[in-house]
Order: sequence, then structure tokens, then C-alpha cells
Amino acid sequence: QVQLVESGGGLVQPGGSLRLSCVASGRFFSIYTMAWYRQAPGKQRELVARITSDGITNYADSVKGRFTISRDNAKNTVYLQMNSLKPEDTALYYCKRGDGYWGQGTQVTVSS
Repeated sequence: QVQLVESGGGLVQPGGSLRLSCVASGRFFSIYTMAWYRQAPGKQRELVARITSDGITNYADSVKGRFTISRDNAKNTVYLQMNSLKPEDTALYYCKRGDGYWGQGTQVTVSS
């Protein structure tokens, strides 16, 4: 059974940084596209960033230039480095594997 476990969320002031991690169990991590999504209260879940097995990345317009997705296949881990955080980045952040498995999420709150 595949499990995705996110960590690294927390409370940060506007302009601050956080790095989220998502560790995946199971085999063949390297062949899957991995993605980060987020869902704010009262809003739909939205794609934040995605990285393919070849390392090709794409980002939501709202986070371009501030967030960076990366992966370490040796550690079965995908990361989301978030800089210059804004209050509107506040959400529950989820990790997703390309074949549809989701993590439970990690809360990010940006507030002074």
C-alpha cells in the first residue's frame, strides 16, 4: 500500500520561508510525476507545482518565482521550497503521486 506523508508546515510571518517534504512509500518512486496541491478554507483544491520523472517542472502563476519543487529519488521524497510567503498562501498543502495517491496534508499558515 502506498503512503505519502507530508511534513514541514507551520506558522510563518509574511515574507518568510518554509520547506515542505513528502515521503512516499512503495517502489518505483522515480517513474512518477509528483505534485503539490493546496486547499484554502472555502476554496477548491488547486495545483501548486508539479515535477515529472524527468525533472520538468511547472507552477501555478500565483507561486512562480517564489516556490520551487524538487525531488530526491534516492530518498523517495519531493520537496516544496516556499519563499516570500503571503497570507494568501495559507492552506492545507497536499502531496500527490501521479497515479492518484494523496497524502493527508500539512497546514501552512502565513500571518503576522
